[in-house]
Amino acid sequence: MTQPARVRFAPSPTGFLHIGGARTALYNFLLARQTGGQFLLRIEDTDQKRLVPGALEDLLASLRWLGLQWDEGPEVGGAYGPYLQSQRKEIYQAHADELVALGKAYICFCTPARLAELRTRQQQRKEPPRYDGLCRRLTPAEAEARVRAGEPHVVRFKTPHEGATAAVDVLRGEIIVHNKDLDDFILLKSDGWALYHLAAMVDDHLMKITHVIRSSEWLPSLPLHAMIHRAFGWDEPQWCHLSVFLKPSGKGKMSKREGAQLMKEGHSVFVRDLRELGYTPEGVVNWIALMGASFDEKQDVFSLPELIERFSLNHLTPAPAAVNFTKADHFNGVYLRRLAPEEVARRMRPFFLKAGLAADEPLLRRIAPLIQERVVTLDDGVEMAGFFFREQVVPQASHLIGTGMTPEASAEAVHAASEILAEHVDLADPALEAALRTLAERLGLKPGPLFGILRAAVTGQTVSPPLFGSMAIIGREKVLARLAAAERTLRAM
Repeated sequence: MTQPARVRFAPSPTGFLHIGGARTALYNFLLARQTGGQFLLRIEDTDQKRLVPGALEDLLASLRWLGLQWDEGPEVGGAYGPYLQSQRKEIYQAHADELVALGKAYICFCTPARLAELRTRQQQRKEPPRYDGLCRRLTPAEAEARVRAGEPHVVRFKTPHEGATAAVDVLRGEIIVHNKDLDDFILLKSDGWALYHLAAMVDDHLMKITHVIRSSEWLPSLPLHAMIHRAFGWDEPQWCHLSVFLKPSGKGKMSKREGAQLMKEGHSVFVRDLRELGYTPEGVVNWIALMGASFDEKQDVFSLPELIERFSLNHLTPAPAAVNFTKADHFNGVYLRRLAPEEVARRMRPFFLKAGLAADEPLLRRIAPLIQERVVTLDDGVEMAGFFFREQVVPQASHLIGTGMTPEASAEAVHAASEILAEHVDLADPALEAALRTLAERLGLKPGPLFGILRAAVTGQTVSPPLFGSMAIIGREKVLARLAAAERTLRAM
């Protein structure tokens, strides 16, 4: 039987949640649920200078919107808190001290000026920049005396100079790095704040994390992180570094900096934007789940419970995945069509209100079945069905002229249609469509041109939900008023 996994999503609140981070959270969540384990949310906010106001709130709201509720973490609590690293400073200090006492780390007093000069000389010699180990040669007594004297210092990891370090990544197998190519990384800064290397490893151990599933940007740090665990004598978690997201073209890594251009195209890599653009959480989860994983060769639509049931680390691939917004639209459309009409109405209503349309939910529930098959995102409903909530519509004059018809002939057609509509109290009466088809025949027209004129007059659009269903919802009085306005426009041409 698979052991319950304890996994964590550990973002830094230095920006809003993007689809790369959301996918990392999703895979962690799926493994926890699939194994009956726990999904932890830990906020890595030790780099106080890079924190972005509102980023933490966005993170929590976005995860909840996606349906990825954490078992331990902010606003939830848990036995291994606190879950904000900024509240765990003393814990990291104690572990840094322990590594120094074990001879696995040392105190470094080199000033920024000396390090800059060292880096310049190394660059001139075309050597890779790294610390030269000057303070590594200090005796513990010398270092302690300088600390007591109040000299600023950092704590560095004492990376072995000889041999190699091997660590196993679930997706890539064994990764071996020669120790001579590694630096003596800083673990604790002079202001007492721990760097990610120390803080994350300490927290993973103390929080009993069994699997570290994270972005591939941390792959170069894997040897160091494995060495930190080994320096303390801790068991390592299973390491899993996810695939890189590529631009839609497949050329180059997808960047958060491209967000502004994507928004102009109606797309985004940020979860908050996708929500505002009218994407559903179900569609977004399905979309990102398949970028870097394969669950079934014959199926590509999966609900969150289905993803939980089928998830395995063996389904993940290290191959880069191109971000395909066409697929995002596809999945969103699928899930919109799966929803009950009343749920579509409930989700669409905020988009109508945002557009300044006083859309009441009972009316939207009647409209939803007419547009549900035709929209891709929730905000598409505003463009397609906004005319239901407007007192008047102003169609483009040219759209009121039937194909192959003159303005005068089109006006006569509108007038005749109005007389027929006025005779029907219930515009949902099937006999109405039959009567208008008979009218088209009497006017020497095919039904298409006549219905096209009526559509433009009643909805203000050339593309709309079904005409007769729309007129029934709008109501006879308003329909006749719009036809009269269209007739006046045509006769004035």
